[in-house]
Amino acid sequence: MAGLFIAVGGALATVCSTGMPIPGVKSLISGAVFPVGLIAIVLTGMSLFTGDTMLIPMAVFQKKSTWSKVFNAWFWVYIGNFVGSLFWAYLMSVGPFSKGGLPEVTIFGQNAIAVAEAKTLPYIAAGGMGLWSAFMKGIACNLLVNVAILLAISSKNMIGKFFGIWFPIMAFVASGFEHSVANMYFIPAGIMLGAKVTWGQFIYWNLFPVTIGNIVGGFIFIGAVYYWSFKKELSTISPT
Repeated sequence: MAGLFIAVGGALATVCSTGMPIPGVKSLISGAVFPVGLIAIVLTGMSLFTGDTMLIPMAVFQKKSTWSKVFNAWFWVYIGNFVGSLFWAYLMSVGPFSKGGLPEVTIFGQNAIAVAEAKTLPYIAAGGMGLWSAFMKGIACNLLVNVAILLAISSKNMIGKFFGIWFPIMAFVASGFEHSVANMYFIPAGIMLGAKVTWGQFIYWNLFPVTIGNIVGGFIFIGAVYYWSFKKELSTISPT
């Protein structure tokens, strides 16, 4: 369900930003509405791959699990997120983004196509530097996503969780960073509507480098850094 929830936020961002001619305002609008997905995930207890890159390794750091179990959990959460995202991409492609399921797309569908192409074609044109750019955007994205999750975990009330998630997620979306699970929705939705992007291009030029970047951003920059920074505190509050 987590992939589906992220896709809901992605679809909302696509619809709400359609027709906005000012790039900065368009990015801000997308960022303002996209967080609904992560808010739903955190408040309902679903598993999101990008969040799990930080959370699950904590058990290994505390010697309560093994890396094989971490990789197994990551794999199945990743697949589950992909399935949920693809389902919502299909639903939107035959629903609001097309005219009664016909090949002709709506204005929202045209924006979905533009988003998919913008998330793939520039990386292809840049070659190796395109892969590096996608990787770095993936790091920055998941750093902010996991800051949002930490803020939500530390908050003791619903309003605190809401705003703790909203601001960092808005920042990553408005800044143009790359989220692997969100892209499991954005790019397939565009492909289903006729974007000039192949499935192979999507996987190689976006999903692969962004996923690796997300792992680095969540696992190393937030998970490992925060664990070693607060190792003593964790040892005193963790059950034996």
